Amino acid sequence: MARRSAPAIGLLLVEAQRAFVEGASLLPAAPWLRFAPRGDGHPVLLLPGFAAGDGSTTVLRRYLKQQGFSAHPWLLGRNVGPSRDALQGMFERVEQLASRHGKKISIVGWSLGGVYARELAKRLPDQVRQVITLGSPFADVARASHATRLFDRIGGRTARGGSRASLAARLQQPPDLPSTSIYTKTDGVVHWQTCIEPETDHTENIEIVGSHCGLGVNPVVLYAVAERLSQAEGGWKPFEKTGWRRAIYR
Repeated sequence: MARRSAPAIGLLLVEAQRAFVEGASLLPAAPWLRFAPRGDGHPVLLLPGFAAGDGSTTVLRRYLKQQGFSAHPWLLGRNVGPSRDALQGMFERVEQLASRHGKKISIVGWSLGGVYARELAKRLPDQVRQVITLGSPFADVARASHATRLFDRIGGRTARGGSRASLAARLQQPPDLPSTSIYTKTDGVVHWQTCIEPETDHTENIEIVGSHCGLGVNPVVLYAVAERLSQAEGGWKPFEKTGWRRAIYR
């Protein structure tokens, strides 16, 4: 993929306002959201974005529980980058939930949390069922974001002597299991093209209208996440953008 720059500063400056509007739309959208496919009770781990904690995923977790999933926070405090303790804690959390429920888990990661989610799935494929990322810049994590200091830390902590190019190539490679990237072309934090999965028989991209900071409270995102998670294990199919969905999902 060609190198990309961070989004226009104008989009970044109105992130908070747009996210507020998305959150406010939850109430009128509540009746529609209840019609999303129901879950089978399997565990779902939610990973927050950079500088955020479990509070940021509260709305999404509550909705998934309402829809019949066993949704769980990451319990590692604020996400300040891939420290050794955070990485070890995530591995242990995946293993803990898979063991407790006796089932593979799904992982939903927001922004940097989605980058983590993909790497966890690659390392623990026998314990992960599917991955969903929300505005995660895995295709150019080092450059196409306004959080440049964060991505410098990623390169320094995870490359371990290797080049940044080799790190980038590894992050771009999708897990060998169902993976969905939900993104928005009006993302004010990361360049939307860095969130695109290569299209294969087990990967897909779903475009929505919204902000980066509002992805966890956007009703259109909540519906898509629940619908993707509702699929039976081993029966994954791409998201259908037909009928009424064509008007909402690009």
